[in-house]
Amino acid sequence: MADDGSGSDISIPSFLMFKKDADSVKAELRANHPVQIEMTWALPSPDDRVEYDLWTVPSDLVSRDFQKNFKEVAVALGDRAYFTPHQYIYDGVKSHCQGADGENMCFNLCTNNGRYCATDPDNDLDHGISGADVVKESLRRICIWKHYGESDGIGKEWWDYIAEFLHRCDTPDYFANDDCIKDAFKHSKIDAGTIDRCMNDSGGLTADAPNAFLDLEMAAQTRRGVVVLPTAFVNTVALRSALTVSTVFSAICAGFLDGTEPQICAQCAKCSDELSCIKNKGKCNSAIKGDSSGKVITSDLSTTFP
Repeated sequence: MADDGSGSDISIPSFLMFKKDADSVKAELRANHPVQIEMTWALPSPDDRVEYDLWTVPSDLVSRDFQKNFKEVAVALGDRAYFTPHQYIYDGVKSHCQGADGENMCFNLCTNNGRYCATDPDNDLDHGISGADVVKESLRRICIWKHYGESDGIGKEWWDYIAEFLHRCDTPDYFANDDCIKDAFKHSKIDAGTIDRCMNDSGGLTADAPNAFLDLEMAAQTRRGVVVLPTAFVNTVALRSALTVSTVFSAICAGFLDGTEPQICAQCAKCSDELSCIKNKGKCNSAIKGDSSGKVITSDLSTTFP
């Protein structure tokens, strides 16, 4: 939309509406009625199952709370929603971390002689967590999902491992500590031998050779066009709002074909504390969204933009 000469008083960000819609809002306000407006983008809703993805890295701080708390939602949605976690891997070859003679040119940021890389979380190449440590943990999580989540799209043990890792190992001293990883495996009921074999069978991390699973992740991130981390996708649409349990749960519930939403969506999607509602088996003990008194605001505006 070009400026027609009257845009000098418009600041960024701004919300623009058609006049006929704005007139409805102003009429309600003049009548001293509360008005709640929500700006949303429609999600594709092709059928009665929603697919959602999360792209992140093991060292990411922004997605930490989400990953700690979303298991209850994933379990409550059951087979009506299929989750796929992804790990973002930097292509070391394209980043020139692999020299012409196959030598790793990026020190401890990469594995497989510079093929697969990650940024250094603490910006210290000599101490703390290295990029190679992040790549190794990424491959470990890929293997955990393949053995403990891919078959049902829920991955209870995967979520348990993430929570245990964040609780026990998410520090520079323990991030790559084998004993800490084994402890996280034990508490999340994951067989360490199975995961170790998976990591090695996919190509490992030490040889001057490709790793099949890491290659698949890099190909997937290129197809999806992932440029911002963390990013969640629901029915292939990227969510650009804050990565919280509430926003992702609401987006998933909006992604079902009309009339096919699971019961947990009807019970908890309008609750101001969706996670507590889900933990209480669909019982909302807090206010309805939009009104701290628990009353539903009836003055509402639904606007469709062409």
